[in-house]
Amino acid sequence: MQQTDPIVVVGAGIGGLVAALSLHQAGHDVHVYESVDEVRALGVGINLLPHAVRELDALGLLDRLVAASVQPTTLVYFTKRGQKIWDEPRGLAAGYRWPQCSVHRGTLQQLLLQATLEQLGAARVHTGHHLVDLENHDDHAVAHFARVRGGAAEVSVRGSIVVAADGIHSAVRSLRYPDEGMPRWNGALLWRGLTTAPPVFDGRTMVWCGHPRQKFIGYPVADLPDGRQAFNFIAELTVEGQELAEREDWNRAGVLEEFIGPFEDWRFDWLDVPALIRSAPGTFRFPMVDRDPVDRWSFGRTTLLGDAAHPMYPIGSNGASQAILDARVLTGCLRDIDDPVAALERYDAERRPATAAIVLANRGFGPELPMQLVEERAPDGFDSIGDVITPDEIAQATEGYRRTAGFALQSLAQGDSLADLDWSR
Repeated sequence: MQQTDPIVVVGAGIGGLVAALSLHQAGHDVHVYESVDEVRALGVGINLLPHAVRELDALGLLDRLVAASVQPTTLVYFTKRGQKIWDEPRGLAAGYRWPQCSVHRGTLQQLLLQATLEQLGAARVHTGHHLVDLENHDDHAVAHFARVRGGAAEVSVRGSIVVAADGIHSAVRSLRYPDEGMPRWNGALLWRGLTTAPPVFDGRTMVWCGHPRQKFIGYPVADLPDGRQAFNFIAELTVEGQELAEREDWNRAGVLEEFIGPFEDWRFDWLDVPALIRSAPGTFRFPMVDRDPVDRWSFGRTTLLGDAAHPMYPIGSNGASQAILDARVLTGCLRDIDDPVAALERYDAERRPATAAIVLANRGFGPELPMQLVEERAPDGFDSIGDVITPDEIAQATEGYRRTAGFALQSLAQGDSLADLDWSR
C-alpha cells in the first residue's frame, strides 16, 4: 500500500494496540486515538489461545507475555456436583508450538501500551479523543473527534485509512449501522472476580463446572511470591424475566447476594466454590451480550476490528484472540495489495465470515455441548462418566469448535504468522 497520510487507529484496547504495533512493524506511520484520558489496567482475566500468542511472538512480545501470565496445561470440565466429565491438554502440553496464556486483561493492555509507546513514540498515542464522525474520500479518510464526551467535533485528523477498534459500543460501527440498537442479550449474567488463593490442582489447570444455565469457571492469571496465585473466576447464571435496560460495563460492581445462593452447595473435595467467591474483594457484573454479524466491515478507507467488528459471547477464549488475528490479517492485506480500498475489502472477506461463524457457534453450546448433554442425561450424578457420554461425542464437539475458532492443532503446525502469508490472492 502506498501511504502518504498516517493510518488512524481508533481505540487503545487490545485489538487497537496490536493493530498499531503490527502496522508500525510493517513500516506504516500509525497514530492511535483513545477516548479515555488515561489507559488504566482495568478488567479481570482473559485467555489468549496459541494462534493469537503466535502473532504476539511475531511482534517480539512473547517473553513479556509469558512473564506476565500463567500458561495453563490442562482444562478440566466438571458437573455441578464436582464430578469430572473430561479433561484436555492445552497450549504446549497439547502439542502446540506456542502456549496458551491466562493473563489479567489490564496487565496485557499495559504490556501492549508500553510496547506501543516504545516503538511508535508517545506523540503517536492520543488520549481524550472521542470519535463523532468520519469522512471517506477517494485518496484519504478524515476522523472527527470531540475532546469532551458527547461534545461537538474539535479535532479533525486526516488518514490514509481509519481502523475502528473502539469496542462493542463502537462509534464507527454506529455510524455505519445507525439502527442496530443495543447489544443482543441471551439472558445470562456473569459475575467476574479476582482473588488470591492456593493453587487449584497443579496451579496450571483451568476448571469449568456446571452446565450452560449455571456454571463456574476459574483459572490462575499470575503466580505470587508466597506460593499463592491470582485466581480469576466467573460465576454465570441464566435469569428469567429481566430485560437489558442499559449499557453493560465491565466495571459495574456486582452484589454478592445477587448470585451466591445457587452456588452455596458447590463445595467439592478439590475446591470450595462459595468460599473462593467470598474471598474476592468484589466482583464485576456483566450481561452476556453480542451483536448479529453484519454484511460488511469495510467502507472505502475505513474498517472495523475486534469487538467493534464481531462482539461475541465470552465463550472459548475467543474475544481478545480474534482481535489479534484481525490485526495481523489487516497488516498482511495492506502490505500485499497496493490499493488500500481493495486491501480493506480483502481483509473483510477473510475475517468477517470466520468471526461470524464463532459468534453463531457461541450462541449455541459451543465447547459446552458435552456439559449440557451430561446435565440432561444425568442431572443427579453418575457412577461412571462412560455410562453418560462417549469419548467420541466429547471429541466431536470440542474439536469441531477448535476448527471453527481457528486453533485446531494441525492448522498451526506450519507456524507462519498471519501477517506473513500472501494476501494478494
